Amino acid sequence: MSEPEVLKLSFIFPNGDKYEGECGRTPDGVVIRQGIGTQISSSGTTYIGEWSNDKMNGSGTLSHPSGAVYEGQFRENVYHGRGTYSFPDGTKYSGTFNNNRFEGEGEFTDSEGRVWTGTFHRKAAPGLKLKLNM
Repeated sequence: MSEPEVLKLSFIFPNGDKYEGECGRTPDGVVIRQGIGTQISSSGTTYIGEWSNDKMNGSGTLSHPSGAVYEGQFRENVYHGRGTYSFPDGTKYSGTFNNNRFEGEGEFTDSEGRVWTGTFHRKAAPGLKLKLNM
């Protein structure tokens, strides 16, 4: 049994998005993003990381033109697993994501640099505790 063919390509999509990186072929010969690659959207959003089955899957970094950055795990093009989302205002959340939402144990760093820990569920985080540096 032979190893799957790995291609290195640069491609510009009809909408202006650009992809450069590794690709593979489906059983019917269609070229898909597979492996490590970089995609820059026509609006300036940049993803650098792992691709599987033509989707962001695995570890990667997604940077938005607003200055927001997500670094962590992806599944089927969404934040899923462990990661850190840094907001343009300097606040950030580090913890677990489920389908692009804060979900589970995590830490939120506010604009004053205070770190709040606890369990997050979508937009709610009842019972957060301030982490003290002593």
